[in-house]
Amino acid sequence: MMGTSRMFHIFVVLGSAFMILLIILYWKEVGVSRQYLHNPVSPGPKIANPAQHQQQQQQPQTPQTPSFLSDIDAFVNQFLEPGTGEPTDPLPAETSNQSEKAEERYVPRQEWKIHLTPVAEDLRQRQENRQRLLKDVCANDSLSFPGKNRSFDDIPNKELDHLIIDDRHGIVYCYVPKVACTNWKRIMIVLSESLLHHGVPQQDPLAIPIEVAHDDNMHFTFNKFWKRYGKFARHLMKVKLKKYKKFLFVRDPFVRLISAFRDKFEGLNQNFYQSFAKVMLRRYANHTTPPDSVDEAFAMGVHPSFLHFIQFLLDPQTEKVSPFNEHWQQMYRLCHPCQIQYDFVGHLETAEEDAEHLLRLLRVDNVVEFPKSHRNVTSTDLESNWFDTVPLEMRRELYKLYEADFRLFGYDRPDSILNE
Repeated sequence: MMGTSRMFHIFVVLGSAFMILLIILYWKEVGVSRQYLHNPVSPGPKIANPAQHQQQQQQPQTPQTPSFLSDIDAFVNQFLEPGTGEPTDPLPAETSNQSEKAEERYVPRQEWKIHLTPVAEDLRQRQENRQRLLKDVCANDSLSFPGKNRSFDDIPNKELDHLIIDDRHGIVYCYVPKVACTNWKRIMIVLSESLLHHGVPQQDPLAIPIEVAHDDNMHFTFNKFWKRYGKFARHLMKVKLKKYKKFLFVRDPFVRLISAFRDKFEGLNQNFYQSFAKVMLRRYANHTTPPDSVDEAFAMGVHPSFLHFIQFLLDPQTEKVSPFNEHWQQMYRLCHPCQIQYDFVGHLETAEEDAEHLLRLLRVDNVVEFPKSHRNVTSTDLESNWFDTVPLEMRRELYKLYEADFRLFGYDRPDSILNE
């Protein structure tokens, strides 16, 4: 009996020790899991204003690197109790490094404030017409163009780099170069609060330098989802496309081409001269050895004409080498309107009215205003003058190349140019 009792006590002691060991291992695993969940996986800290960049490097900034959980929280909070007028984000924590002047200038965001004055009926109708047109053209078999019938899953990741996300307000913006995209990128920076000025988020869009507005590191785009979310990236894109407000701004396709040519080839732009102008000069202007420097070329009076630019666009060899540059790539190829159902389609020709309507629709008109700017000097009235040197057959080929943009976004066929 004593032997049995002793064995029983031994088993009890061993069992107790085993249970204690299991408990220790369990809590250790829980701790590791909690630590893993809170490890930062988002991009780094917010970027200081370049003018104060050196100073900001020496002073720790208030905004913290977001974690995976904060990403999820930011996503969910966009849709909790909208319309309350209450801030959805906490105020920056007070730190001894922040100047008193900066604290005085910081105005807490009053998110989800609803504009009391209703939007004019003609503006509502304008948007309904533009969105209905997109659906009709995408569903109509009479017009075909590359990628029209593919699904969103079939769009290569590299072709989603123009879709900028603002998780703070639930916004997706597809930017189209030469369609006021600089100012809209500035607005997206202000809304996302990704740029600091004297330790607080920059609130003035026009204070953001052009080079900063176009810095890829300032914007979180769909093509960056793979790095952050891995195999869940495409699913999360679809969730955000379903829940968020999506918008883009477009422009008369031919006028946009004229604007791109003027901006990139009538000035001293070394990058575009090296990458494209020299190619045009060799292929179409009989300059076998054009100067290496754009300054030297302009001094010699050597630069591509608008006709050379159109020849370059129509040349099958151009896209065999590489896809069109974003400044003259078709708008539908940049923004995929047959795969993404946009909530707002703005036109540069009605930019001021559309911008005011959009900011109210996004419920951020209390946070930011669209910058007032001079009217673009490239107008539709001057379109015919630019095409005087372009043969009629080339004009018609060019229209076919950009016909989808004309049809999708409601721009009339330019008969004055195509029927001379």
